[in-house]
Amino acid sequence: MASHIILPPDDADENHNHQAEEEEREELGRDEDADDEEHGHGHPPALPPKAALPFSATCVRISRDSYPNLRALRNASSVSLADAAYVKISEGDYGYVLDDVPHFTDYLPDIPTYPNPLQDHPAYSTVKQYFVNEDDTVPQKVVVQKNSRRGVHFRRAGPRQRIYFGTDEVKACIVTCGGLCPGLNTVIRELVCGLSHMYNVSSIFGIQNGYKGFYSSNYLPLTPKSVNDIHKRGGTVLGTSRGGHDTKKIVDNIQDRGINQVYIIGGDGTQKGAYEIFKEIRKRGLKVSVAGVPKTIDNDIAIIDKSFGFDTAVEEAQRAIDSAHVEACSAENGIGLVKLMGRYSGFIAMYATLASRDVDCCLIPESPFYLDGEGGLLQYVEKRLKENKHMVIVVAEGAGQDLIAKSIATSDQQDASGNKLLLDIGLWLTHKIKDYFKSKKMEMTIKYIDPTYMIRAIPSNASDNVYCTLLAHSAIHGAMAGYSFTVGMVNGRHTYIPFYRVTSTRNKVKVTDRMWARLLSSTNQPSFLSQKDIDEASEADRLANRPPLPTGASSRVARSFDQSSSCSSNGEI
Repeated sequence: MASHIILPPDDADENHNHQAEEEEREELGRDEDADDEEHGHGHPPALPPKAALPFSATCVRISRDSYPNLRALRNASSVSLADAAYVKISEGDYGYVLDDVPHFTDYLPDIPTYPNPLQDHPAYSTVKQYFVNEDDTVPQKVVVQKNSRRGVHFRRAGPRQRIYFGTDEVKACIVTCGGLCPGLNTVIRELVCGLSHMYNVSSIFGIQNGYKGFYSSNYLPLTPKSVNDIHKRGGTVLGTSRGGHDTKKIVDNIQDRGINQVYIIGGDGTQKGAYEIFKEIRKRGLKVSVAGVPKTIDNDIAIIDKSFGFDTAVEEAQRAIDSAHVEACSAENGIGLVKLMGRYSGFIAMYATLASRDVDCCLIPESPFYLDGEGGLLQYVEKRLKENKHMVIVVAEGAGQDLIAKSIATSDQQDASGNKLLLDIGLWLTHKIKDYFKSKKMEMTIKYIDPTYMIRAIPSNASDNVYCTLLAHSAIHGAMAGYSFTVGMVNGRHTYIPFYRVTSTRNKVKVTDRMWARLLSSTNQPSFLSQKDIDEASEADRLANRPPLPTGASSRVARSFDQSSSCSSNGEI
């Protein structure tokens, strides 16, 4: 399926942006019912209907400044390239939009293809229709009404009948970046074993200690035998680090060593780095596939249903909550306070709370709260202790940072990945609760549990092991087929997602959705939100979920993107 991106000259960007915005507003303001236009009713005569666009080869005009989120990414990057040049959008009938991923043929048109060796593989010989149809796509939104547009789709993951590498020419490398997460070793193992067993690849290397390992460490040869048991261990056998991303040095090293498949495992910052690596590779015209496997224990990667390691983290968080509950029940007016991971998104805290049923209050970054006064947290804690004689509080690490900043002088320090260093909300809350009950002359005992590093360092559970295997295999199939992408599950199907879609927004708990309402019903805690807070949260969710849209894209594309953004990417049930 071919798509074409036409960039205006640099000096025409600003004029083009204003003109395109006016045209889009006018077009979106028209009635979709052509009968009204044809019969007058005060409207100007209708233009002749346009011929139906083919499923492929739709031409979209995109200005260089039409992606505000990506503009911020570009400004923060060492590579100053127009992101719009790498966006592939195709339109079809009934509002169908394919947000496609880059392919070798976009810049290497005469590249040869090879039959997929899986067709002769004994394990797959009995599988009917094992190869994915080239036109198979997966919708971003599955809950629709009868008059809904088909909406935004992503290319379906899986093996293709024709591949763009001979098995003896593949030289692959694997790198892990950022913080630890259950399942890292499983993904590494399955990438090595999948390349070897499915595609007969023998040259596979591990990049040690994150991105900087490309240019500061020796490559580590990997074989199925050397990675056989690593999935039973936590952490990553390759080592990891934050920062160290130097695009030109990395691509120089890839080029010098003859690497032609790069598998990058990491969070949104790591995927931004993968995007920059891909852009430099394409700029040089290299035959190199870049496959990103998204990793975040917080589950805050946009678009995908969930990230690997999340189920394991929720399961392990239960142990900490159970311990807090035992401590609280064993003391007069006992409080168990558990801090869980969640810098910007409170998914672990929310799901662990729902699974536990022992939690009386859950605090997450997306739902602001206050301590003092009528309906505040401290008053609720006092009320709960008088009723039950004990309580359990779960707090995500990113919650209440604004409250701490008001009471303690803070500095905007960042880690090597550019994340703001958070203050310990659990310790701060512990002191505030103690001071409150001391002023009330009321006896109480509080136990603070922080299992953060214990949770992220354990091996993945059975569910995550299977998920990691599927992600790794999907990444291999896509790289062999010549695509560059981030792999992920969307509505239960594995897909290839453009890098810019998973790096331009962040997945967050929606406090206006039913899942959060279920939590409030389970804990019986106050929402701590005013109607103004709720309205602002709804608007923030709408804007955050709206994907970057080409300014010059047709109104049909705009409506399809709006429709897809109206549902949670991690769809609530």
